[in-house]
Amino acid sequence: MKRLVGVILGGCALLLAAGAQAAPTAPLSPLDHGLRPSVLAAGQAPPGWSLAERMAFHKVPGVAIAVVRDGKVVAAAGYGLREAGTADRVDADTLFSVGSISKVATATTTLRLAAAGRLDLDRDVDDYLKRWKLPASNTVPDPAVSLRMLMSHTSGLGVHGFADYQPAEPLPTLVQVLDGQKPAKNEAVRFKAAPGRVSDYSGGGVTVEQATIEDATGQSLAALARTEVFGPLGMTRSTFESPLPAAHGDIAKAHGGDGAPRAAPRGWESFAEAGASGLWTSANDLGRLVGGLIESYQGRSDFLPQPLATAMLTEVSPGPFGLGPRLGGAGPGRYFFHLGANESYLAFLEGYPETGDGFVILTNGANGLALIAEVRNAFSDAVGQGAHPPLRTIKPRLPPAADLAGDYRLDPAVPMDVRRALADSFEYEALKFTVAGDGVEMTLPGQDKPAPLLTLGPAQFAQSGLYVFTFDFRRDAFGKVRGVTVAMPETGSTAYYVRE
Repeated sequence: MKRLVGVILGGCALLLAAGAQAAPTAPLSPLDHGLRPSVLAAGQAPPGWSLAERMAFHKVPGVAIAVVRDGKVVAAAGYGLREAGTADRVDADTLFSVGSISKVATATTTLRLAAAGRLDLDRDVDDYLKRWKLPASNTVPDPAVSLRMLMSHTSGLGVHGFADYQPAEPLPTLVQVLDGQKPAKNEAVRFKAAPGRVSDYSGGGVTVEQATIEDATGQSLAALARTEVFGPLGMTRSTFESPLPAAHGDIAKAHGGDGAPRAAPRGWESFAEAGASGLWTSANDLGRLVGGLIESYQGRSDFLPQPLATAMLTEVSPGPFGLGPRLGGAGPGRYFFHLGANESYLAFLEGYPETGDGFVILTNGANGLALIAEVRNAFSDAVGQGAHPPLRTIKPRLPPAADLAGDYRLDPAVPMDVRRALADSFEYEALKFTVAGDGVEMTLPGQDKPAPLLTLGPAQFAQSGLYVFTFDFRRDAFGKVRGVTVAMPETGSTAYYVRE
């Protein structure tokens, strides 16, 4: 008892500042002083940031977090405010928009229907579609796409993501979204490549997945998910309903990068593409989904048949995705994850299918991505499987060689099976490097201002965020810089850019 009182008194200032709704417990202790960046200088100790101080730094008003151990939610809590300037505090059941994490819930719904024999993952979806058909083109004159392709982003269809809709804006129908017709804000969902040949993240493809399962069953995704996923897992707060009615209550409101409220007067945006980006859920509920997938994979639950759960958490070549989640790591440190990024909400989930660990992070601020990276690092360190180790930089002993500077172009000869995650996470045809003082700067297409890179060696550099990218300049035996290798160390993905 004395120890418990001491912990509570010692941490009360932090908890009050962050607005936590639960007493500190061991699973949530990484939030006290465990947050860190993804890159550290040589010899630099981790900074030991708290969640409260980093929420203030990034101007993110509210956060909700759940921790999963052995496939079960063991702790969940809310921190901060549902709306800045009010006393409305976040709790573990507060609803957040979770953006593209919706794709994992949609895929889970599809797999439940496949397990019941109502869908075939490898059948041409045109056999199911009624309102809309796959659009033939000169490039793809006779398209044949399966649900397996749509869920793994290998369908060849375009439209990476979708814009939010403000409270006063009308929502398009699903067919209007697919055809890019007003009031839809996106271009039409059309083929960019032949099905099954490339990895290209496609919210448009997941919208086709939604249309497929709705047409095949005669039910909306909202109804199907409620019956097939939310009900069985006890996700009582979750919904695909859009616009989200205020009657749901306990809703985290939208905030911009300045930390001020957005989407007046209602306080949150709407999402026409439910399957791709329209899920509203809580930390408790999303933690239950992570746990349900882990338990199915381990054969300890009949929520999904173990072979289907295994397929869901196995990469589909040539990309980095399984059937819904993205995958990384190896052995006990293997993990599945997904980022969600709508205009005013950022969210993240990660699960370790071999160990049973996992966590979810929900935020209601446009700067949530940077905060999520730091929180993810804290929980990954606590899991202890080395999934996201800090990258260490060095102090240059000499300025970089001047001939590293120049224009570089993507080498298409590198197979997609090698590029994998980079094909989605680093989608640039050309790069420009400049040497400035003791460092190297990179300018991406469409950018006016170069961004400094972190130094790893005389010709090795890095860019840090949620994902870490490394840049290794290649100098041949004749002393000439031939190109630069770009890699994502965590995923083993590699691309090559040739010097122009």
